[in-house]
Amino acid sequence: MEYTINKLAKLAGVSTRTLRHYDEYGLLTPVRSSSNGYRIYGAEEVDRLQHILFYRELGMPLEEIRKILADKDFDGANALSSHLQALLAKRNQLDLLIANVEKTISSLKGEVAMSDREKFDGFTEKMIEDNEKQYGTEIRTKYGDAIINKSNAKIKGMTKMQYAEVEKLSQKVNNTLKMAFEQGDPTNKLAQELCELHKRWLCYFWDGYSKEAHIGLVQMYVDDQRFTDYYDRITPGCAVFLRDAVLEYCG
Repeated sequence: MEYTINKLAKLAGVSTRTLRHYDEYGLLTPVRSSSNGYRIYGAEEVDRLQHILFYRELGMPLEEIRKILADKDFDGANALSSHLQALLAKRNQLDLLIANVEKTISSLKGEVAMSDREKFDGFTEKMIEDNEKQYGTEIRTKYGDAIINKSNAKIKGMTKMQYAEVEKLSQKVNNTLKMAFEQGDPTNKLAQELCELHKRWLCYFWDGYSKEAHIGLVQMYVDDQRFTDYYDRITPGCAVFLRDAVLEYCG
C-alpha cells in the first residue's frame, strides 16, 4: 500500500514537517513523487519509518540512526529484537520507579518499613540506561561486553550514599577542571589533583583501575564529539586539557 505524506504522517502520529525533514536529511526518502508533486511512500518506507521512530524513542540522534540504517548489514528483524529488549528494559526501569514511589508513600504513612537501599531502587537503572543510550556502542566496542556488564552490575549495587557521593564528586571534577583549565597548565598541582578526582570518580564505575584504561578513556573524550561537547560545555578546550593532564598523571 502507498501513502501520501499527509496520510503517512497521520498513520505514524508525526507531522508532515518531520517527514520532510527526514527526507531532506537523507533518512527517509519517498519512493516517488506523484504527478502533482506529492511525496509517495511505499511499504519499505513505512517499515523504515517505524525503525526511525523506535530509535528516536530511545533517544538516538538522527545522524546515528542514519548510519545504522545505511549499514549494508542492517537486519530489520534483528533491529526489532533490539528495540524490544531496549523498550522492555525501559519499562522495567519505570516499573521500579513507580514501585519506589508507591512504597515511599506507604512508608511515610507508617504502613510499611523501607530501607535506604529500597529508597534507591530505579535510579541506578536510569543511570545505566542513559549511559547505554548515549555511549553503549562505543564503550562496548572499546572495552568489551564483559567489562561493561561488570560496571553496570557495580552501579546497580550502589547504596543511596554512594550514589549521592558520585553526583557530588562528578560536580567537583567539573569545577576543578574549569579552574585548572583557566590556569592553563595540565602538569601543575591543581591539574594533577583533578586527575586524582577523576580516577576516584571512575572507580565508582570500573571493576578495576589501570593507567592504560584511564588514558584510553580520556583519549575517547577527545576523539568522540559527544564526549568533547560534554566537557567543552564547561569551557571550550576542556576535553583536550583533561586528556593532557591524565597523560601527565599516568606518567
